[in-house]
Amino acid sequence: MQSSPLAVVLEILLFIPAIILHEVSHGYVAYLLGDPTAHDRGRLTLNPIAHVDLWGTILMPAVMLLLSGGRFAFGYAKPVPIDPRRMTRTTYQTGMLLTGAAGPVTNILLAIVSGIAFRLSMLFQAPDVVLFIFYFFALINLVLALFNLIPIPPLDGSRVVQYFLKGNALRAYSQLERYGFVIVLALVFILPQLVPGMNPIGWYFDHTVYPILHLLTGV
Repeated sequence: MQSSPLAVVLEILLFIPAIILHEVSHGYVAYLLGDPTAHDRGRLTLNPIAHVDLWGTILMPAVMLLLSGGRFAFGYAKPVPIDPRRMTRTTYQTGMLLTGAAGPVTNILLAIVSGIAFRLSMLFQAPDVVLFIFYFFALINLVLALFNLIPIPPLDGSRVVQYFLKGNALRAYSQLERYGFVIVLALVFILPQLVPGMNPIGWYFDHTVYPILHLLTGV
């Protein structure tokens, strides 16, 4: 089923809630910490219309799924706005840490629930399409979580790293953000093309995403 048109459609449909819940969690944690920015702009909603970016949420992941045979994709929703300066219940850096970690933590929790649902579906001999849905939802949530934890600004992992930096080190690290998207593109697309056999993101996923997926699903 993995290479069928139905599988591709299901993968796209499952990708959307995974990435939307990732983004909403950033805004919701910020709201709990006293920052109402996302709430005031109507972004603490599960309505896809408020979050979907045509290219980042649908077209780019679809292209990557097709090119990778369903093995790898990433994308993004419209970023949920937060303002750590408005977080009255914490400090600036702690606010950045907690809101940054919220997205990956949400995806990991979704992956765990999906893995349990997959195992139960196997136990009760559910149809293949049900097994595929739970398996892929666990996979895509792990991909989103682990990819976003890479410590390259502006990925969520950088919000964790910055918590432990001070002074000049923090300023120098923050300046990487202007080059972050280029660095990510180079690691994902350019480097594997220029250096055959060099695929750092693939290596990273082989040692993180897929072992955890096997642990959760048993497959």
